[in-house]
Amino acid sequence: MGKRGKPAERGRRGASGGSRGAVRAGRGPHRALVAAWALVTGWVTSRTLPSWVPADRVQAFLRRVRPHYPRPGRTGYHRWIPSWRQVLGAVLVSTGLMTTGLAVAYWRTDIPADLNSFATQQDNIYYWADGSKMARTGWVSRQEMPLDKVPEDVRWAVLAAENASFYEDPGISPSGIMRAVTRMAGGGETQGGSTITQQYVKNAYLSQDQTFSRKFTEMMLALKVDNKFSKDEILEGYLNTSWFGRGTYGIQRASQAYYGKEASQLNASEGAFLASLLKGAGLYDPELGGGNRARAEERWKWTLDRMVEIGRLSPAERAEFTEFPEPTQVTGGRTDLSGQQGYLVEVAKSYVTRNGKLSDAEFDLGGLQIYTTFDKKKTEALDKSVRAARAKLDPKERKADTYVRTGATTIGTDGKILALYGGPGFLKQGFNESNAVTVPAGSAFAPFVYAAALTDGVLRDRDGPRLPVTPASLYNGQHNASVMTPEGPYWDRNGKIVKGKNDGGKSWGSSISLDTAMVNSVNSPFLQLGMDVGLDRVRHHAQNAGLLPSSLGRQVPAFSLGNSTPSAIRMATAYGTFAAGGMRTEPYSVVRVTRNGNGIPLPAVRPRRAFTAEVSRQVTEALKGVVERGTGVKAQVPGLRPAGKTGTTEDNKAAWFVGYTEREATAVVLYRMDLRKLDLLPLDGVAGSDTEPGSPLPVDIWRDYMTAVAARP
Repeated sequence: MGKRGKPAERGRRGASGGSRGAVRAGRGPHRALVAAWALVTGWVTSRTLPSWVPADRVQAFLRRVRPHYPRPGRTGYHRWIPSWRQVLGAVLVSTGLMTTGLAVAYWRTDIPADLNSFATQQDNIYYWADGSKMARTGWVSRQEMPLDKVPEDVRWAVLAAENASFYEDPGISPSGIMRAVTRMAGGGETQGGSTITQQYVKNAYLSQDQTFSRKFTEMMLALKVDNKFSKDEILEGYLNTSWFGRGTYGIQRASQAYYGKEASQLNASEGAFLASLLKGAGLYDPELGGGNRARAEERWKWTLDRMVEIGRLSPAERAEFTEFPEPTQVTGGRTDLSGQQGYLVEVAKSYVTRNGKLSDAEFDLGGLQIYTTFDKKKTEALDKSVRAARAKLDPKERKADTYVRTGATTIGTDGKILALYGGPGFLKQGFNESNAVTVPAGSAFAPFVYAAALTDGVLRDRDGPRLPVTPASLYNGQHNASVMTPEGPYWDRNGKIVKGKNDGGKSWGSSISLDTAMVNSVNSPFLQLGMDVGLDRVRHHAQNAGLLPSSLGRQVPAFSLGNSTPSAIRMATAYGTFAAGGMRTEPYSVVRVTRNGNGIPLPAVRPRRAFTAEVSRQVTEALKGVVERGTGVKAQVPGLRPAGKTGTTEDNKAAWFVGYTEREATAVVLYRMDLRKLDLLPLDGVAGSDTEPGSPLPVDIWRDYMTAVAARP
């Protein structure tokens, strides 16, 4: 048996010896792996050790210390509890493997020779619907700013806000990395925990993807960059490559965009605000939203206090900065955003970033060719008509003419936004009045109540059937008519019966047809009609027509009289649904986007049916009556038979006219609002008119605009 076993034994040793020789032949980090494996398995022979080491003694020692698992000589669950040797061995092996892996990764990581594409940033070019150039925006030439030209207080404002230990750390933050890994393990994005060196590496060499592999590469590169470059070189690169919003990369362009001056002229207070933008300009640029101003001021205060805390600003110097350094409106750079073009550009940009799935930072890299739906001649005609109407305002003579705002939009029945009026000029006022969602629709909402009734009928008894509605259906047109439910009058929360109030307090009799009520904008019938249809059904159909759910008001009786606050863009969209025979198409402003010749996918435009063709026809006939013999008679245009509806509110704080032809719909809204307070003011006496609720100006604008468009060859 012994002799027969020896050859086999030698064969086994020979076979294994061959593989050992292959491993032994490895170089570099593989030797560490061999040693670690030998400690655990006891796999040591004369071939895996130097000739001067007694292999038999080493083998004997390893047989004694080699962990055996499950543990022999133990019973029950004790067999599965590791010994201290096994725990120690596992720790040593894990540490060795991790160290080796990190060493290999570091060794194989190379600093890229080229910076990211933003270093060659281009303009974005917008085109009118006819293919002519509309606007050119962007920051084409980067202006590098040497670090010694950036005031030291500004540098430390950035460091205090982002990475106070920058000059001491090795390029990465172990505690920050653990936070990022913990976040990833919890199912969140891999983010946070980045030093300035890591952020510079991400800006200059990597993508913005929040993935573990990208984060790991970022850490390896950060270590190499920190080893290769000085801290000042890294900080200079970071300040020149970071995105600050408003289309700017780098501290110099940011200084020009927000304060209209060179970065070398910034003080610590201004630097503290610019440092806040590194957290996301979309959250901290006061021009981009009401909540941004409060966030920016809070972050600005924190940064200055942090500078004092780390000894880079004395308390006396900090005490000098008590007022928030308000940035200017959009300044610097070469743009064509004057007049209405700035509003058009912002609408198109919003559409592209949202539907083309581009971040603001990616958009601002430039190189985009954006082909819009905007009709140049219609935009000019609409602007001219609004300015002509506003020339009747005299704020110096009439207090009622102060804070008067006007928004208008034309949308084709195919959903294309053809023209809009957003305000006195984008560079004067960035707020787009055609997209305002703070103005109640008033009686301009009535067509949606009417369409809901024609579609679903009414329910007057809780357990009864729904009854059909026609234009000839009769309702109570009395002023102060009580709103009824199947159980009796509707009581509000104050214990009062809700009553319909007609414009001017006029009563139209106890029996008036819905068609007549629409033509003459009688409120009482539609207040009751909405209750009979069901306010939930009215909401459903208004949303189907094209109004956004977020703009729809509370479901109380006043819902039928327009407590919703849709924008002019959405009102034109919804009325355009009737013009299109009941087919609703979401509004859009861009038909095609390319970047250096390559197309960027946009969602397909697909109309969907909101109402039957018959319901749309009945609504349109009623709205044509409004223009021909009703409240919108001043909107008549020679050669056209348009449909339209005036809109007023009970408190006289909004005036609308929304009209359409078979091809397009145009909504005009007029209101008074101090943009600093965002409170609506009454329209009484605007332009010297006290003869009727609301204001005649929206009808005048619509008529003059449509006359100009109809006369166009």
